[in-house]
Amino acid sequence: MSTSQIAFLKGHGTENDFVIVPDPDDALDLPPALVARLCDRRAGIGGDGLLHVVRSAAHPEARTMADEAEWFMDYRNADGSIAEMCGNGVRVFARYLQRAGYVEEGDLAVATRGGVKRVHLAKDGDITVSMGRAILPGDGVTVELAGRGRPARNVNMGNPHAVVFVDDLADAGDLLSVPPYSPVSVYPDGVNIEFVVDRGPRHVAMRVHERGSGETRSCGTGACAVAVAAARRDGVDPALTGTPVTYTVDLPGGTLVITERPDGEIEMTGAAVIVAEGVVDPDLSGRRA
Repeated sequence: MSTSQIAFLKGHGTENDFVIVPDPDDALDLPPALVARLCDRRAGIGGDGLLHVVRSAAHPEARTMADEAEWFMDYRNADGSIAEMCGNGVRVFARYLQRAGYVEEGDLAVATRGGVKRVHLAKDGDITVSMGRAILPGDGVTVELAGRGRPARNVNMGNPHAVVFVDDLADAGDLLSVPPYSPVSVYPDGVNIEFVVDRGPRHVAMRVHERGSGETRSCGTGACAVAVAAARRDGVDPALTGTPVTYTVDLPGGTLVITERPDGEIEMTGAAVIVAEGVVDPDLSGRRA
């Protein structure tokens, strides 16, 4: 299939924006260079990542999940690299399926490289994603800010995160490049780094450098990692108390509500919007300004 035949949509979840490429039969060739061009904000469509929409049975990485989830979110970072999961991306992915008439309000399963995610499309427009359980590796991690090392909480949400609590979000700098961290061996495939301040009881705000994308307006798995890290810092563990804990997480692009349940399951609730659709210019696959 030629590039001239690639249809796309553009959507966002709390301003974490994505190029959406519907391809139910996995017929498209989407090499990293083309993904990067599509996500380029000046020479392409622009996005923090790309959502390749494929039926699970048609994709070699998802066939084993096809009995649980009809659809596979083949997620790519803005630089074209492959990622395990994207929480905001799952909500936008679900919104696209609803818009295309593949699903209706109610419950949905979506296959990802981070496992099958359960989604609920509510009548009020919000979408809740069951993000799975957080893993808290014991590896000590330090992130450098203004020449000084800060301790970071290592949280894995199907993808890796380092959560740093700071006094002021401006302390994080411009986040255009990856903040230095050590030991590098803890994250052999790179890491998403979140900087967090308190806003009130069980209410925090964050900025994030996303692996392969730079600073983004929002990160769903990052918000979940932040909520878990904040709860543990506050001495709260639902597995011990038997009571769910909910944190409100403010991001530059909006607000997400994160709930961790006693069984460890983490739910993320927020909006998802489709803003445009079109067809890729056939020259985009080879044109570089």
